[in-house]
Amino acid sequence: MNPVKVGLLGLGTVGGGTFNVLRRNASEITRRAGRGIQVAHAAAREYDPATLESTDGVKITDDAFAVVNDPDIDIVVELIGGYEPARELVLTAIANGKHVVTANKALIALHGNEIFQAASDKGVMVAFEAAVAGGIPIIKAIREGLSANHIEWVAGIINGTGNFILTEMRDKGRDFADVLAEAQALGYAEADPTFDVEGVDAAHKLTILASIAFGVPLQFDKAYTEGISRITREDVSYAEQFGYRIKHLGITRKTGKGIELRVHPTLIPEKRLIANVDGVMNAVLVQGDAVGPTLYYGAGAGAEPTASAVVADIVDVVRALTSDPENRVPHLAFQPDAMSDLPILPMDEVETAYYLRMQAIDEPGVLADVTRILGDASISIEAILQKEPAPGASDVPVILLTQRTREAQMNMAIEKIEALDAITGKVTRIRLEELGR
Repeated sequence: MNPVKVGLLGLGTVGGGTFNVLRRNASEITRRAGRGIQVAHAAAREYDPATLESTDGVKITDDAFAVVNDPDIDIVVELIGGYEPARELVLTAIANGKHVVTANKALIALHGNEIFQAASDKGVMVAFEAAVAGGIPIIKAIREGLSANHIEWVAGIINGTGNFILTEMRDKGRDFADVLAEAQALGYAEADPTFDVEGVDAAHKLTILASIAFGVPLQFDKAYTEGISRITREDVSYAEQFGYRIKHLGITRKTGKGIELRVHPTLIPEKRLIANVDGVMNAVLVQGDAVGPTLYYGAGAGAEPTASAVVADIVDVVRALTSDPENRVPHLAFQPDAMSDLPILPMDEVETAYYLRMQAIDEPGVLADVTRILGDASISIEAILQKEPAPGASDVPVILLTQRTREAQMNMAIEKIEALDAITGKVTRIRLEELGR
Protein backbone atom coordinates (compact mmCIF):
# COMPACT_ATOMS: atom_id res chain seq x y z
CA MET A 1 0.00 0.00 0.00
CA ASN A 2 1.37 3.42 -0.92
CA PRO A 3 2.40 5.71 1.93
CA VAL A 4 0.14 8.58 2.96
CA LYS A 5 1.71 11.82 1.84
CA VAL A 6 1.84 14.74 4.27
CA GLY A 7 2.26 18.42 3.47
CA LEU A 8 3.85 20.34 6.33
CA LEU A 9 3.24 24.07 6.76
CA GLY A 10 5.98 25.45 8.98
CA LEU A 11 9.41 24.09 9.92
CA GLY A 12 9.90 26.09 13.09
CA THR A 13 9.93 24.68 16.63
CA VAL A 14 6.84 22.47 16.32
CA GLY A 15 7.11 21.89 12.57
CA GLY A 16 10.71 20.80 12.88
CA GLY A 17 9.85 18.57 15.82
CA THR A 18 7.02 16.97 13.86
CA PHE A 19 9.27 16.37 10.85
CA ASN A 20 11.92 14.75 13.05
CA VAL A 21 9.51 12.52 14.97
CA LEU A 22 7.93 11.30 11.73
CA ARG A 23 11.38 10.48 10.33
CA ARG A 24 12.94 9.02 13.47
CA ASN A 25 9.98 6.87 14.48
CA ALA A 26 8.84 5.99 10.95
CA SER A 27 8.77 2.22 11.43
CA GLU A 28 6.93 2.38 14.78
CA ILE A 29 4.42 4.86 13.36
CA THR A 30 3.81 2.61 10.34
CA ARG A 31 3.13 -0.34 12.66
CA ARG A 32 0.53 1.72 14.50
CA ALA A 33 -1.08 3.43 11.50
CA GLY A 34 -1.10 0.43 9.15
CA ARG A 35 0.49 2.48 6.38
CA GLY A 36 3.63 4.48 5.91
CA ILE A 37 3.45 8.21 6.50
CA GLN A 38 5.77 10.38 4.46
CA VAL A 39 6.43 14.12 4.50
CA ALA A 40 6.46 14.84 0.79
CA HIS A 41 6.11 18.63 0.64
CA ALA A 42 6.91 21.32 3.22
CA ALA A 43 6.65 25.11 3.29
CA ALA A 44 8.78 27.45 5.35
CA ARG A 45 10.01 31.00 4.83
CA GLU A 46 13.03 30.29 7.00
CA TYR A 47 14.35 27.11 8.57
CA ASP A 48 17.62 25.63 9.77
CA PRO A 49 18.44 22.43 7.83
CA ALA A 50 20.87 21.43 10.58
CA THR A 51 17.95 20.96 13.02
CA LEU A 52 16.15 18.48 10.75
CA GLU A 53 16.57 14.81 10.03
CA SER A 54 17.44 14.06 6.40
CA THR A 55 15.26 16.03 3.98
CA ASP A 56 16.00 13.70 1.06
CA GLY A 57 12.91 13.29 -1.09
CA VAL A 58 11.08 16.22 0.49
CA LYS A 59 10.11 19.17 -1.67
CA ILE A 60 10.63 22.37 0.35
CA THR A 61 9.16 25.69 -0.76
CA ASP A 62 8.44 29.12 0.71
CA ASP A 63 4.90 29.07 -0.76
CA ALA A 64 2.42 27.46 1.64
CA PHE A 65 -0.34 27.52 -0.98
CA ALA A 66 1.79 25.34 -3.23
CA VAL A 67 1.56 22.67 -0.53
CA VAL A 68 -2.21 22.88 0.04
CA ASN A 69 -2.78 22.83 -3.73
CA ASP A 70 -0.42 19.90 -4.36
CA PRO A 71 -2.63 17.08 -5.73
CA ASP A 72 -0.32 14.41 -4.28
CA ILE A 73 -0.79 15.56 -0.66
CA ASP A 74 -3.34 13.65 1.44
CA ILE A 75 -2.96 15.44 4.79
CA VAL A 76 -2.01 19.08 5.38
CA VAL A 77 -0.39 19.81 8.75
CA GLU A 78 -0.72 23.51 9.65
CA LEU A 79 1.93 24.65 12.14
CA ILE A 80 2.46 28.30 11.22
CA GLY A 81 0.07 29.68 13.86
CA GLY A 82 -1.96 32.88 13.96
CA TYR A 83 -5.28 33.69 12.32
CA GLU A 84 -4.25 34.51 8.75
CA PRO A 85 -3.11 33.13 6.40
CA ALA A 86 -3.66 29.98 8.49
CA ARG A 87 -7.44 30.18 8.11
CA GLU A 88 -7.27 30.62 4.34
CA LEU A 89 -4.73 27.83 4.00
CA VAL A 90 -6.81 25.40 6.05
CA LEU A 91 -10.03 26.21 4.21
CA THR A 92 -8.23 25.86 0.86
CA ALA A 93 -6.86 22.46 1.90
CA ILE A 94 -10.37 21.35 2.90
CA ALA A 95 -11.84 22.63 -0.36
CA ASN A 96 -9.19 20.54 -2.14
CA GLY A 97 -10.41 17.44 -0.29
CA LYS A 98 -7.41 17.17 2.03
CA HIS A 99 -7.54 16.24 5.70
CA VAL A 100 -6.04 18.77 8.12
CA VAL A 101 -4.02 18.50 11.33
CA THR A 102 -3.30 21.70 13.24
CA ALA A 103 -1.74 22.85 16.51
CA ASN A 104 -3.26 26.32 16.11
CA LYS A 105 -5.45 27.03 19.16
CA ALA A 106 -6.20 30.62 18.12
CA LEU A 107 -7.43 29.44 14.72
CA ILE A 108 -9.69 26.76 16.19
CA ALA A 109 -11.03 28.96 19.00
CA LEU A 110 -12.00 31.79 16.64
CA HIS A 111 -12.74 30.05 13.34
CA GLY A 112 -13.31 26.42 14.33
CA ASN A 113 -17.07 26.50 13.75
CA GLU A 114 -16.54 27.60 10.14
CA ILE A 115 -13.66 25.18 9.59
CA PHE A 116 -15.51 22.16 11.00
CA GLN A 117 -18.60 22.92 8.91
CA ALA A 118 -16.47 23.13 5.77
CA ALA A 119 -14.75 19.85 6.67
CA SER A 120 -18.09 18.14 7.32
CA ASP A 121 -19.46 19.35 3.98
CA LYS A 122 -16.38 17.99 2.21
CA GLY A 123 -16.19 14.73 4.17
CA VAL A 124 -12.68 15.33 5.52
CA MET A 125 -11.22 15.41 9.03
CA VAL A 126 -9.68 18.24 11.02
CA ALA A 127 -7.60 17.08 14.01
CA PHE A 128 -6.33 19.51 16.64
CA GLU A 129 -5.03 17.61 19.69
CA ALA A 130 -1.85 19.70 19.84
CA ALA A 131 -3.87 22.93 20.07
CA VAL A 132 -4.44 22.41 23.82
CA ALA A 133 -1.80 21.54 26.43
CA GLY A 134 0.97 20.47 24.03
CA GLY A 135 1.77 16.80 24.42
CA ILE A 136 -1.04 16.00 26.89
CA PRO A 137 -3.77 14.06 25.03
CA ILE A 138 -6.58 16.00 26.71
CA ILE A 139 -8.76 16.40 23.62
CA LYS A 140 -8.84 12.65 23.04
CA ALA A 141 -9.38 11.99 26.75
CA ILE A 142 -12.49 14.19 26.96
CA ARG A 143 -13.85 13.53 23.48
CA GLU A 144 -13.39 9.75 23.53
CA GLY A 145 -12.15 8.37 26.86
CA LEU A 146 -14.81 10.18 28.92
CA SER A 147 -17.66 9.94 26.42
CA ALA A 148 -19.80 7.98 28.92
CA ASN A 149 -19.82 10.95 31.32
CA HIS A 150 -21.71 14.12 31.90
CA ILE A 151 -18.71 16.41 32.27
CA GLU A 152 -19.38 18.69 35.24
CA TRP A 153 -16.37 21.00 35.04
CA VAL A 154 -12.86 21.36 33.69
CA ALA A 155 -10.07 23.37 35.33
CA GLY A 156 -6.61 23.66 33.87
CA ILE A 157 -3.17 25.19 34.08
CA ILE A 158 -2.92 25.54 30.32
CA ASN A 159 -0.24 28.19 29.90
CA GLY A 160 3.28 27.26 30.98
CA THR A 161 4.62 30.82 30.99
CA GLY A 162 2.12 32.02 33.59
CA ASN A 163 2.68 28.93 35.70
CA PHE A 164 6.45 29.43 35.62
CA ILE A 165 6.05 33.03 36.79
CA LEU A 166 3.72 32.18 39.67
CA THR A 167 5.94 29.26 40.74
CA GLU A 168 9.02 31.50 40.89
CA MET A 169 7.09 34.18 42.80
CA ARG A 170 6.04 31.59 45.38
CA ASP A 171 9.28 29.64 45.73
CA LYS A 172 11.69 32.57 45.69
CA GLY A 173 9.59 35.53 46.83
CA ARG A 174 10.23 37.39 43.59
CA ASP A 175 8.19 40.15 41.94
CA PHE A 176 6.14 39.59 38.79
CA ALA A 177 8.17 41.94 36.57
CA ASP A 178 11.45 40.34 37.62
CA VAL A 179 10.29 36.81 36.84
CA LEU A 180 8.68 37.87 33.56
CA ALA A 181 12.02 39.27 32.39
CA GLU A 182 13.68 35.94 33.20
CA ALA A 183 10.91 34.02 31.39
CA GLN A 184 11.59 36.13 28.30
CA ALA A 185 15.32 35.53 28.58
CA LEU A 186 14.73 31.77 28.84
CA GLY A 187 12.42 31.78 25.83
CA TYR A 188 9.31 30.84 27.84
CA ALA A 189 7.67 34.22 27.13
CA GLU A 190 7.55 36.24 23.94
CA ALA A 191 8.95 39.77 23.64
CA ASP A 192 5.27 40.82 23.81
CA PRO A 193 4.00 38.51 26.56
CA THR A 194 0.39 39.75 26.50
CA PHE A 195 -1.20 36.54 25.21
CA ASP A 196 0.49 34.52 27.96
CA VAL A 197 0.33 36.72 31.05
CA GLU A 198 -3.08 38.28 30.33
CA GLY A 199 -4.74 34.93 29.72
CA VAL A 200 -5.57 35.17 26.00
CA ASP A 201 -3.63 32.01 25.13
CA ALA A 202 -5.35 30.10 27.94
CA ALA A 203 -8.75 31.43 26.85
CA HIS A 204 -8.20 30.08 23.33
CA LYS A 205 -7.52 26.64 24.80
CA LEU A 206 -10.35 26.81 27.34
CA THR A 207 -12.82 27.70 24.59
CA ILE A 208 -11.91 24.45 22.84
CA LEU A 209 -12.12 22.40 26.05
CA ALA A 210 -15.57 23.83 26.87
CA SER A 211 -16.91 22.91 23.46
CA ILE A 212 -15.79 19.29 23.61
CA ALA A 213 -16.80 18.94 27.26
CA PHE A 214 -20.33 20.32 26.92
CA GLY A 215 -21.18 20.14 23.24
CA VAL A 216 -21.59 23.87 22.67
CA PRO A 217 -20.27 25.89 19.71
CA LEU A 218 -16.88 27.55 20.05
CA GLN A 219 -17.45 31.02 21.56
CA PHE A 220 -14.10 32.62 22.32
CA ASP A 221 -15.60 36.12 22.29
CA LYS A 222 -17.62 35.26 25.41
CA ALA A 223 -14.69 34.00 27.51
CA TYR A 224 -13.84 36.11 30.57
CA THR A 225 -10.11 36.76 30.60
CA GLU A 226 -7.97 38.18 33.41
CA GLY A 227 -4.20 38.03 33.67
CA ILE A 228 -1.63 37.70 36.44
CA SER A 229 0.23 40.99 36.02
CA ARG A 230 -1.38 42.51 39.12
CA ILE A 231 -0.54 39.57 41.41
CA THR A 232 2.07 40.57 44.00
CA ARG A 233 4.47 38.42 45.98
CA GLU A 234 2.50 39.51 49.06
CA ASP A 235 -0.65 37.96 47.61
CA VAL A 236 1.25 34.74 46.96
CA SER A 237 2.54 34.74 50.54
CA TYR A 238 -0.83 35.51 52.15
CA ALA A 239 -2.48 32.76 50.10
CA GLU A 240 0.10 30.31 51.45
CA GLN A 241 -0.68 31.40 55.02
CA PHE A 242 -4.31 30.44 54.45
CA GLY A 243 -3.30 27.07 52.95
CA TYR A 244 -3.81 28.01 49.30
CA ARG A 245 -1.71 28.53 46.20
CA ILE A 246 -2.35 30.94 43.36
CA LYS A 247 -2.58 29.43 39.90
CA HIS A 248 -3.64 30.99 36.61
CA LEU A 249 -6.55 28.71 35.78
CA GLY A 250 -8.93 28.24 32.93
CA ILE A 251 -12.24 27.08 34.38
CA THR A 252 -15.36 25.96 32.54
CA ARG A 253 -18.37 24.61 34.42
CA LYS A 254 -21.84 23.56 33.38
CA THR A 255 -24.62 24.99 35.54
CA GLY A 256 -28.39 25.06 35.30
CA LYS A 257 -28.21 28.57 33.86
CA GLY A 258 -25.40 28.11 31.37
CA ILE A 259 -21.70 27.49 30.86
CA GLU A 260 -19.00 29.30 32.85
CA LEU A 261 -16.02 30.17 30.65
CA ARG A 262 -13.33 32.06 32.54
CA VAL A 263 -9.56 32.50 32.85
CA HIS A 264 -8.16 34.26 35.91
CA PRO A 265 -5.78 33.93 38.86
CA THR A 266 -7.31 31.50 41.34
CA LEU A 267 -6.60 30.41 44.90
CA ILE A 268 -6.80 26.62 45.18
CA PRO A 269 -6.08 24.43 48.24
CA GLU A 270 -2.40 23.51 48.43
CA LYS A 271 -3.33 19.84 48.99
CA ARG A 272 -4.85 19.53 45.51
CA LEU A 273 -2.60 17.75 43.03
CA ILE A 274 -3.06 20.53 40.49
CA ALA A 275 -1.81 23.08 43.06
CA ASN A 276 1.54 21.29 42.97
CA VAL A 277 2.03 21.53 39.21
CA ASP A 278 5.00 23.87 38.93
CA GLY A 279 7.27 25.51 36.41
CA VAL A 280 6.27 25.40 32.75
CA MET A 281 4.24 22.20 33.11
CA ASN A 282 0.53 22.00 32.28
CA ALA A 283 -2.26 20.06 33.95
CA VAL A 284 -5.99 19.68 33.34
CA LEU A 285 -8.47 18.43 35.94
CA VAL A 286 -11.74 17.03 34.58
CA GLN A 287 -14.74 16.14 36.75
CA GLY A 288 -17.15 13.59 35.26
CA ASP A 289 -20.29 12.30 36.91
CA ALA A 290 -19.32 8.65 36.46
CA VAL A 291 -15.52 8.68 36.64
CA GLY A 292 -15.11 11.44 39.24
CA PRO A 293 -12.00 13.63 39.06
CA THR A 294 -9.26 12.80 36.55
CA LEU A 295 -5.98 14.70 36.17
CA TYR A 296 -3.86 14.99 33.03
CA TYR A 297 -0.31 16.28 33.45
CA GLY A 298 2.62 16.90 31.15
CA ALA A 299 4.58 19.26 28.96
CA GLY A 300 2.34 21.94 27.52
CA ALA A 301 4.78 23.17 24.88
CA GLY A 302 8.10 22.41 23.23
CA ALA A 303 9.18 20.89 19.95
CA GLU A 304 8.76 17.18 20.54
CA PRO A 305 6.04 17.15 23.23
CA THR A 306 3.79 19.10 20.86
CA ALA A 307 5.00 17.03 17.91
CA SER A 308 3.89 13.95 19.83
CA ALA A 309 0.30 15.21 19.71
CA VAL A 310 0.57 16.33 16.07
CA VAL A 311 1.87 12.95 14.93
CA ALA A 312 -0.78 11.12 16.98
CA ASP A 313 -3.41 13.13 15.10
CA ILE A 314 -1.81 12.21 11.77
CA VAL A 315 -1.93 8.54 12.78
CA ASP A 316 -5.61 8.87 13.74
CA VAL A 317 -6.41 10.45 10.38
CA VAL A 318 -4.55 7.71 8.50
CA ARG A 319 -6.41 5.00 10.42
CA ALA A 320 -9.74 6.59 9.51
CA LEU A 321 -9.01 7.44 5.86
CA THR A 322 -11.22 4.68 4.49
CA SER A 323 -13.99 4.98 7.11
CA ASP A 324 -17.42 6.37 6.38
CA PRO A 325 -17.36 10.09 7.33
CA GLU A 326 -20.60 9.55 9.27
CA ASN A 327 -18.83 7.08 11.56
CA ARG A 328 -15.82 9.21 12.51
CA VAL A 329 -15.37 10.84 15.91
CA PRO A 330 -17.14 14.23 15.73
CA HIS A 331 -14.81 17.22 15.74
CA LEU A 332 -16.36 18.67 18.92
CA ALA A 333 -17.22 15.30 20.54
CA PHE A 334 -20.99 15.60 19.97
CA GLN A 335 -22.82 14.94 16.73
CA PRO A 336 -23.24 18.24 14.83
CA ASP A 337 -27.05 18.08 15.00
CA ALA A 338 -26.92 17.46 18.76
CA MET A 339 -24.97 20.56 19.79
CA SER A 340 -26.43 22.49 22.72
CA ASP A 341 -27.52 26.13 22.70
CA LEU A 342 -26.86 26.51 26.43
CA PRO A 343 -25.53 30.07 26.80
CA ILE A 344 -22.15 31.19 28.07
CA LEU A 345 -22.77 32.92 31.41
CA PRO A 346 -21.70 36.54 31.84
CA MET A 347 -19.13 36.89 34.60
CA ASP A 348 -21.61 38.75 36.81
CA GLU A 349 -23.62 35.52 37.09
CA VAL A 350 -20.70 33.31 38.10
CA GLU A 351 -20.58 32.19 41.72
CA THR A 352 -17.29 31.60 43.53
CA ALA A 353 -15.47 32.37 46.78
CA TYR A 354 -13.00 35.26 47.04
CA TYR A 355 -9.72 36.44 48.48
CA LEU A 356 -9.79 40.19 49.20
CA ARG A 357 -6.78 42.29 50.14
CA MET A 358 -7.04 45.95 51.08
CA GLN A 359 -4.99 48.63 52.77
CA ALA A 360 -6.82 50.11 55.77
CA ILE A 361 -5.94 53.03 58.03
CA ASP A 362 -4.96 51.62 61.42
CA GLU A 363 -7.89 52.89 63.48
CA PRO A 364 -10.85 51.37 65.36
CA GLY A 365 -14.02 50.47 63.47
CA VAL A 366 -12.58 49.97 60.00
CA LEU A 367 -12.92 46.21 60.00
CA ALA A 368 -16.44 46.53 61.36
CA ASP A 369 -17.37 48.79 58.42
CA VAL A 370 -15.95 46.31 55.93
CA THR A 371 -17.72 43.33 57.47
CA ARG A 372 -20.99 45.31 57.60
CA ILE A 373 -20.78 46.03 53.86
CA LEU A 374 -20.13 42.38 53.12
CA GLY A 375 -22.95 41.32 55.44
CA ASP A 376 -25.40 43.72 53.77
CA ALA A 377 -24.51 42.04 50.45
CA SER A 378 -25.16 38.59 52.01
CA ILE A 379 -21.48 37.71 51.71
CA SER A 380 -20.18 35.51 54.53
CA ILE A 381 -16.58 35.77 55.73
CA GLU A 382 -14.59 32.55 55.99
CA ALA A 383 -11.32 33.93 57.47
CA ILE A 384 -9.62 37.23 58.30
CA LEU A 385 -5.91 38.08 58.47
CA GLN A 386 -4.84 41.52 59.69
CA LYS A 387 -1.12 42.24 59.59
CA GLU A 388 0.88 44.58 61.79
CA PRO A 389 1.65 47.97 60.25
CA ALA A 390 5.13 48.44 58.83
CA PRO A 391 7.38 50.76 60.89
CA GLY A 392 6.19 54.33 60.36
CA ALA A 393 3.16 53.27 58.26
CA SER A 394 -0.34 54.51 59.04
CA ASP A 395 -2.17 51.74 57.22
CA VAL A 396 -2.21 47.95 57.44
CA PRO A 397 -3.02 45.16 55.02
CA VAL A 398 -6.28 43.36 55.75
CA ILE A 399 -6.95 40.06 53.99
CA LEU A 400 -10.32 38.30 53.90
CA LEU A 401 -11.54 35.01 52.51
CA THR A 402 -15.25 34.86 51.74
CA GLN A 403 -17.69 32.09 51.10
CA ARG A 404 -19.26 31.66 47.68
CA THR A 405 -21.28 34.51 46.25
CA ARG A 406 -22.26 35.89 42.86
CA GLU A 407 -19.71 38.10 41.12
CA ALA A 408 -22.29 40.90 40.79
CA GLN A 409 -22.77 40.97 44.57
CA MET A 410 -19.03 41.08 45.15
CA ASN A 411 -18.57 43.90 42.63
CA MET A 412 -21.10 46.05 44.48
CA ALA A 413 -19.52 45.27 47.84
CA ILE A 414 -16.01 46.12 46.63
CA GLU A 415 -17.24 49.44 45.25
CA LYS A 416 -18.65 50.36 48.66
CA ILE A 417 -15.52 49.20 50.51
CA GLU A 418 -13.28 51.29 48.25
CA ALA A 419 -15.49 54.31 48.98
CA LEU A 420 -14.70 54.12 52.71
CA ASP A 421 -12.42 56.95 53.88
CA ALA A 422 -10.33 54.47 55.85
CA ILE A 423 -9.54 52.29 52.79
CA THR A 424 -6.60 53.48 50.72
CA GLY A 425 -6.31 52.42 47.10
CA LYS A 426 -8.08 49.60 45.31
CA VAL A 427 -9.20 46.28 46.75
CA THR A 428 -7.33 43.31 45.28
CA ARG A 429 -9.77 40.52 44.44
CA ILE A 430 -8.70 36.96 43.53
CA ARG A 431 -11.28 34.25 43.03
CA LEU A 432 -11.06 31.07 45.08
CA GLU A 433 -12.04 27.55 44.00
CA GLU A 434 -11.94 24.40 46.12
CA LEU A 435 -12.06 22.19 42.97
CA GLY A 436 -14.12 19.57 44.73
CA ARG A 437 -17.49 18.34 43.62
